[in-house]
Amino acid sequence: MLNNQQALIEAINQTMPFGKYAGRKLLQLPEPYLVWFHSKGFPEGKLGQQLALMYEVKLNGLEDMLQPLLHN
Repeated sequence: MLNNQQALIEAINQTMPFGKYAGRKLLQLPEPYLVWFHSKGFPEGKLGQQLALMYEVKLNGLEDMLQPLLHN
């Protein structure tokens, strides 16, 4: 369980490395952007897994609950 919590905290605090929203934390990406990735395919590797997780977070309305876990 601890690994899942750590992975979630790491994912929400990961900075988007490219594209229109480069520099934003993944939790702060707009939902339509994540929906677009979902339809086109997430990138390979860890970033893709984190983006897919953020898609699920937004889809299930969990964003507000996770806001306190964002680091500056």
